[in-house]
Amino acid sequence: MKRLGIIGASGHGKVVADIARSMGYEEILFFDDSEGCASCNGYPVVGKSADIFHFSCEGIVAIGNSQVRQTLQERLEAGGIHVPVLIHPHAVLAPDVTVGAGTVIMAGAVVNPGSTIGKGCIINTCASVDHDCRIHDYVHISVGSHLAGTVQVGHNTWIGIGAVISNNLTVCAECMIGAGAVVCRSIEEKGTYVGVPARKIK
Repeated sequence: MKRLGIIGASGHGKVVADIARSMGYEEILFFDDSEGCASCNGYPVVGKSADIFHFSCEGIVAIGNSQVRQTLQERLEAGGIHVPVLIHPHAVLAPDVTVGAGTVIMAGAVVNPGSTIGKGCIINTCASVDHDCRIHDYVHISVGSHLAGTVQVGHNTWIGIGAVISNNLTVCAECMIGAGAVVCRSIEEKGTYVGVPARKIK
């Protein structure tokens, strides 16, 4: 039986569970450190995040905060739990795309030839990653955001909903690109960037 434990009984967790179900997981269990959380979209919450080690299952972290996601995924891997890749059947990936453990690619997303996606990433609904991009570990490419060709995104960076990054640019690690921002120049200093063109605000 294909059995998956999901850490994070949230809205994001609902989407991850739906992808897992579409990939043939027959049993889905949630783990969450919040009090009083009994179920998530009809699936049972059976314990806290640390309790996953008492269950025979694969495990994935469905938490938006990249640093928390990284910490928990590293604990799963260190504890010997297999962390799968989840790809919605209605996502489109070129055959040569590589995807790291714990990454979730959602419905309508497109990842084009020559691109690499790191560990623990989120390629969200209808986002696109064009050819020869390199997405480092624990990056979130939000709903409807678009990366042109040969873009590099550093680890733990969040590309906000509807943001656009022009071709041949680099966005360094630990950045937040605001919703609807347009990145026209490489970003070499971590921080929060918003606007058209994107500019640093903090």
